[in-house]
Amino acid sequence: MSGPLDGPNRAPLPLATDERLIFALDVPGKPQALDWIERLGDAVRFYKIGMELLASGEYFQVLDALAARGKRVFVDLKFFDIPATVAGVIRGLGRWPVSYCTVHGWHPAMMQAAADANAGTDMRLLAVTVLTSMDGNDLRSMGISGEPEAIVVERALAAQAAGIDGVIASGREAAPLRRATGAGFSIVCPGIRPGGPAGDDQKRSVGVAQAFADGADAIVVGRPIRQAPDPRAAALAIQAEIARSITYKSMA
Repeated sequence: MSGPLDGPNRAPLPLATDERLIFALDVPGKPQALDWIERLGDAVRFYKIGMELLASGEYFQVLDALAARGKRVFVDLKFFDIPATVAGVIRGLGRWPVSYCTVHGWHPAMMQAAADANAGTDMRLLAVTVLTSMDGNDLRSMGISGEPEAIVVERALAAQAAGIDGVIASGREAAPLRRATGAGFSIVCPGIRPGGPAGDDQKRSVGVAQAFADGADAIVVGRPIRQAPDPRAAALAIQAEIARSITYKSMA
């Protein structure tokens, strides 16, 4: 077993430019999932599947359908349990065509067990730091002192030391995360709002360009695409903004 200071020993997931947009496939079942996959077509190449779909009993059918269409898959089930249980789940999931998977970033021993169990697979583990629907007041109500940025960085460093490949965190913390963890640690940012704050449950959201300028490797977008009058056009517009952001950053 690796020691707690060994850090990550794998390169970040190699991503094409159009794989840096991850669509949150938050739907109740397989028929709706397949409808969205067909509707978005080649505008989206990476999908996140989470807890809502899990309750349908069709989770792995959708995972297989995505893989059969050449899509990348992000399993966002935020595993959190005793180390042995999480290790067993990660070993099992590593047999599926999964690119990203989330575990909670609250327990170093659990994260290290997950990282050890994931050795030899192509799957990258992301630690959940602080949910984007939470702010400082929410943390304090849970007995956690400190502002989100400090807690996110603290948990990211613990995840990195445990051998986890990256974190999922608000774009507001992307810059301090990148400074703290370096270039080889993956940062995936959910809660992205291309048009600015939308007045929904995302309390720490940023725009597309800011997330990438500050160090994000990929972004997760759900409602701004699903609720758009033309979802495919909305996805393509985000893809174009990502391409511009990455080009500008590489020239800076």
